[in-house]
Amino acid sequence: MGVVANVVPCTNPVGTVCTVGLALLKTRNAMIVSPHPRTQRTSFVTTEYGRKALEKVGAPVDLFQCVEKTSHEKTSELMSVCDFAMATGGAALIKVVYAAGKPCHTVGAGNVVSIVDETADIAAAANKIARSKVANYATSCSSENAVAIHESIYDQMINALKSEGGYMCNTEEREKLRKALWPDGKTLNRDVIGRSAQHIASVAGIDIPPNTRFMMVIGEKIGPEDRFSGEKLSVVLTVWKWSDFDEMLERLKKILKFSGEGHSASIHTNREDRMEQLAITANVGRVECNMPHCLVNTGSWYNGQPWTESIGCGTWAGNMTSDNINWRHFLNYTWLSVPVKEYVPTDEELFGDYLKKWGRD
Repeated sequence: MGVVANVVPCTNPVGTVCTVGLALLKTRNAMIVSPHPRTQRTSFVTTEYGRKALEKVGAPVDLFQCVEKTSHEKTSELMSVCDFAMATGGAALIKVVYAAGKPCHTVGAGNVVSIVDETADIAAAANKIARSKVANYATSCSSENAVAIHESIYDQMINALKSEGGYMCNTEEREKLRKALWPDGKTLNRDVIGRSAQHIASVAGIDIPPNTRFMMVIGEKIGPEDRFSGEKLSVVLTVWKWSDFDEMLERLKKILKFSGEGHSASIHTNREDRMEQLAITANVGRVECNMPHCLVNTGSWYNGQPWTESIGCGTWAGNMTSDNINWRHFLNYTWLSVPVKEYVPTDEELFGDYLKKWGRD
């Protein structure tokens, strides 16, 4: 492809440089990193490590470069002059990338809901959800933003989550937390993103036990009137209760339509039919089953997801692909064709089942 502009988010200023950078080296491309203004020093240092590694093996160090003193204007200019752009960010960034007029891959926002049904191993599910939720203080777009629990195991599951370090906010604390996360009612407070539960509780004026790893609130409404139903980029987990699986899937559709459509969903169950029904019904590119979602969604040693730091969300989110974007997406492909012995199949071979059922007319 050539020179690729790698637009890096503040929520993953190291991993996005490394993962995209290695994919571009593998496919004989060069990378210029455009870091997020809040984490530009981190991305710059990461790029410098890559340059040292290139020098060590005798490769051109300028295959990795990073914009210094970045700005939105510089990012737009960079994308306009590069051959291709890889932009990891939300809907606002997508518009900027497409406006640059160059081929590109973009990604979408996450808002993972983890469904737990009555057949799940409660202790194991709680442990996996908690481990995933607190990884990197929930800055990953693959972090669970909500858990949806079957009513028959609801109390047991809540207690299991508490045993893993969860704290359930009461009604008054929920309102304090809401004001801390969205001071103006709609914009997520950047000062709580990627911070500990203790820090968030302090900002909200809530007293929590010292061993609290994440905070929980009861889900009430879906949409902008209740921001807890969307992505939070913080160690705050929304809790839903359900009794009918079909209804829960319809509720999930509404949640994803508000935030996270195209990204991912999770389920803890022993029923394969529910795994398949979720995958068929939900407008997401990935469904993780009985696993710590954040720790496997971008690839792991024990599941089949391709390694990535950039989650394609398909046309649901205005992206070109719903794949885990990896090295295969940074290649142009040439098909070499040579003559082969001709074989022309009959109509019966091609359309036999159709013709038997519907005839030729």
